[in-house]
Amino acid sequence: MKEMRTVDAVGQVLCQDITQIVRGVTKNARFRKGHVIQEEDIPVLLSLGKDHIYIWEENAQEMHENEAADVLRELCQNDHMTATEPKEGKIELVATCDGVFQVDEDRFDAVNELEDITIATLAQNMPVKKGMKLAGMRVTPLFIAREKMEEVRRTAGSEPLLRLLPYRKDLKVGVVTTGTEVFLGRIKDTFTPVIEAKLKKFGLRIAEHRLSDDVTEHTKAAIEELLDLGMDIILCTGGMSVDPDDRTPAAIRDAGVDIVTYGAPVLPGAMFLLGYCEREGREVTVMGLPGCVMFDKATIFDMILPRAIAGDRVTRKEIRHFGIGGLCMRCEVCRYPICPFQK
Repeated sequence: MKEMRTVDAVGQVLCQDITQIVRGVTKNARFRKGHVIQEEDIPVLLSLGKDHIYIWEENAQEMHENEAADVLRELCQNDHMTATEPKEGKIELVATCDGVFQVDEDRFDAVNELEDITIATLAQNMPVKKGMKLAGMRVTPLFIAREKMEEVRRTAGSEPLLRLLPYRKDLKVGVVTTGTEVFLGRIKDTFTPVIEAKLKKFGLRIAEHRLSDDVTEHTKAAIEELLDLGMDIILCTGGMSVDPDDRTPAAIRDAGVDIVTYGAPVLPGAMFLLGYCEREGREVTVMGLPGCVMFDKATIFDMILPRAIAGDRVTRKEIRHFGIGGLCMRCEVCRYPICPFQK
């Protein structure tokens, strides 16, 4: 790479994309890397503020920004992702299916800590649609030492930094609606239609539905029946508060479910329950859903459901960490940079 005055650069080869920015109109490359500069290009380059430019000069010790971006792409890209062509030194990764996006945070932070390296991604555990951009990456300088990029490789390790867990298909979802008032027909079940609508967004439906009164043994029996019928996910609605008649958590525990948490630092959703149960070689996700799921547009259930569909186990430590940002679930500025709960 060699710097020279633009007015003297006719016939030289550009070693970078030259971007033109017109507010409200365009932000794109006006000249591409490899372009041979013509006489008529000089006034245009000067109008773009380029009194000096970099021209191509071979250097075996350095790597061009596009090549370096491709190294970062290689370290990040995993299954179910496709990469864009380098543009102005940047490469982006795009989802090839619907699923849950995840980052290996420790290794990712270690790579981003290195000078001149920039990788930006969606939020951890973000539900994504096919075609969404997952990450963008580039190096800061136009050229970077090959030795530095080898350091990046060593820091990243052998496994991709990112992954996209596709949603599982043909899952069996069972629902147990608890509450004597619903069981005896005193009031209409308005909770189940909400669950049906949320599942429909993922191409799922309720495979089995049971009603139970507030007797713990009856709710336990309903849960066990759904386990025997091969459900992959069991959702229990109602009976999750601290009232004397709300006994759903006890029924879930008595059915042999290993409770990860009963209570979560997310509002709305504080009385949420999550557990797992092994049945015939498969892991069943069991959730107890508080009444807020029926009324609020977004709750902790909307954060956990995509991961359950993708087959990803959620830990107690993760749920405790939800408290940072867990108050912001119903406004325009939520814990996700691109809110999956807004239309």
